[in-house]
Amino acid sequence: MAGLWRSYQALMTKHPWSVQIVTAGSLVGVGDVISQQLIERTGLANHSGRRTARMMAIGFCFVGPVVGGWYKVLDKMLIGGSKSTAVKKMLVDQLAFAPCFLGAFLGLSGALNGLTMEQNNAKLRRDYGDALISNYYLWPPVQIVNFYCVPLHYRLAVVQIVAVVWNSYLSWKANKM
Repeated sequence: MAGLWRSYQALMTKHPWSVQIVTAGSLVGVGDVISQQLIERTGLANHSGRRTARMMAIGFCFVGPVVGGWYKVLDKMLIGGSKSTAVKKMLVDQLAFAPCFLGAFLGLSGALNGLTMEQNNAKLRRDYGDALISNYYLWPPVQIVNFYCVPLHYRLAVVQIVAVVWNSYLSWKANKM
């Protein structure tokens, strides 16, 4: 395990953006597998590989680049590593970024699931509030620790590890019809 971590760190040093995106996509996929197998209990015979691939695509093409880019912007907006700066970053993250990101994620998931505009809007109206409230239970303490203790280039990885649980929930929410 230590060797795997050293390899990850070496890759992160050489190719931080690519590694962050691959990490995000992979862990969104893991979250979907957990959602299908443990939450929805579909069983391996009924597992939708197509759905997992869609969720991974969202992770690779949307979650990784958007969240990774957001952390860079946030670090330029609020400079420093003090506790008060970490709290400010968490507040901006949770009050400005999270609501927009969550709506975009759920809308994109609906579109990729083939929902019509009307169906997607109805699904967003039904699921967005619950998902945002759930977001506020999990993410503020995680983000304070992340912004205070974790170097910028590891933040997306830390968030995505915690997000395996969150991604399982989001995958269930996004794919619940």
